[in-house]
Amino acid sequence: MTARRKRVGVIGSIVWDVIHGRDPRDAAVEEWGGITYALGALDAALPEDWEMVPLLKVGHDLAHSAREFLGTLDKVAAEAAPIVVPHQNNRVELHYHSAEKRCERLTGGVPGWSWLGLKPLLADVDALYINLISGFELDLEVAQLIRQHFRGPIYCDLHSVLLALQPNGVRTLQPLANPAAWCRCFDFIQVNEEEMSMMAPDALALAAIAIGNGVSALNVTMGSRGVVYFAAPGFERLSDLPRKPLGDAAGAIRTALVAAKPPRHDGGGDPTGCGDVWGATCFSRLLAGDKLDAAIDRALDAAARNVDHRGATGLTDYLRGELSTK
Repeated sequence: MTARRKRVGVIGSIVWDVIHGRDPRDAAVEEWGGITYALGALDAALPEDWEMVPLLKVGHDLAHSAREFLGTLDKVAAEAAPIVVPHQNNRVELHYHSAEKRCERLTGGVPGWSWLGLKPLLADVDALYINLISGFELDLEVAQLIRQHFRGPIYCDLHSVLLALQPNGVRTLQPLANPAAWCRCFDFIQVNEEEMSMMAPDALALAAIAIGNGVSALNVTMGSRGVVYFAAPGFERLSDLPRKPLGDAAGAIRTALVAAKPPRHDGGGDPTGCGDVWGATCFSRLLAGDKLDAAIDRALDAAARNVDHRGATGLTDYLRGELSTK
C-alpha cells in the first residue's frame, strides 16, 4: 500500500490582478495573483510526502479559469477544488510607484469563512498555511476556533487584515485591534515592515507580544533588505512544537537580520508576490524538517527567483530551476 501523503491546507483568496507601472514602458498586465503565488511556491518547495489542499472560494465569473490554474500544479490533492460562490471574484488593481511602493484597489465580493463551513474541511489536514490576501478570509473568532480545534502547525501571513478598505476599494493601513489575541492563534506569523507598525511600535515590541502569546517564530519581511526573524527560546524546527509558554522556557529570544539575495538577472523585475513566495517556501521547508535558518535561506532564494519571473503562471517550474513559459 502507498503511504498517505501528509496535507497542508491553504487558506487565502485567488485574485485576478491588473498591474500598472511594473514596467513603465509597457501597458497594464493582467494575470493571476493573490494566493496563486503561494500555491506556486508550495508546489515547488513542499517535500514529496506532502500535498496541498486549497481551501479557497472563487467567484462564479472566474471559477473555470481558477480550476484550470489549480490543475497545472503537481502537488494539489486530486479531489481538491475551489468552492464556487455566487459573487464576482476578487480583482486587484496594483499601481507601482517604485519596486516596493504600490497602491492597491480591491473589487469583488468573495465572502470569508464561517467556522461551520470551514471546520469539516480541516478534518483531513495536517498543517495550515494561511495568507490573508483580502483580509476578510477569517475574522478573529474563526481564527480562535481554528487554534482551539486544530492540532497541527499553523503559519499565517497577516497581510491584508492590517489594511482597511476605503469606499472606492483602495487599501490603506489600519491598526490591528487586539494583536495579542491574533498572535495566540498561530505558531508562525509573517508581516512586512508597514504591517508590523500597525501592531506595535517596532519589531522588538511585536516580538515580545507574539512570542509571549505562543508564536514560535515571527518573520518581518523588508523587501530588498531581507528579513528579520525572532525565534522563541528552544525553537529550531517543527519538531520543537508545541513549545512551552515564554515564562516556562529557558533561554533568550533568538533574532537575526538576514540579507536578501540579489535577483539572477539585471534590468528590473517583478516584485509582485515576493512576500507570498517567501512565506510559502519557508513553511514548506519547515514541514520538510529543515531548521528555521535553513528554511529562511531557501525562502530568500525563492523570493529572489520570483523577482525574475513575471506572474504566477509557470512560477513553480521557474522556482524549481526549470523552463517557464513566462
